[in-house]
Amino acid sequence: MADIEKENLEAHVELCAERYRQLNMKLDSLDHKVSAMEGMISDIKDVLSDAGDKHNRQLITIGTSLIVVLIGAIITLLVNLAK
Repeated sequence: MADIEKENLEAHVELCAERYRQLNMKLDSLDHKVSAMEGMISDIKDVLSDAGDKHNRQLITIGTSLIVVLIGAIITLLVNLAK
């Protein structure tokens, strides 16, 4: 093909047009794949964020429960000491 292109400008132009068409198709395909990956990464980020938020809520609930139990124990001790 290179020999034909060297000798015939029209053949060169047609082959270049075909090459660019193929290249554009590959770039479009790559763009779709990257867009799909962006969506998946965004979904993964959302899931991880939700999991982190859920974990933080659990820790806050446990911490609050422990504080309430400790305050209850201190009040009980103070009431028993006051008797």
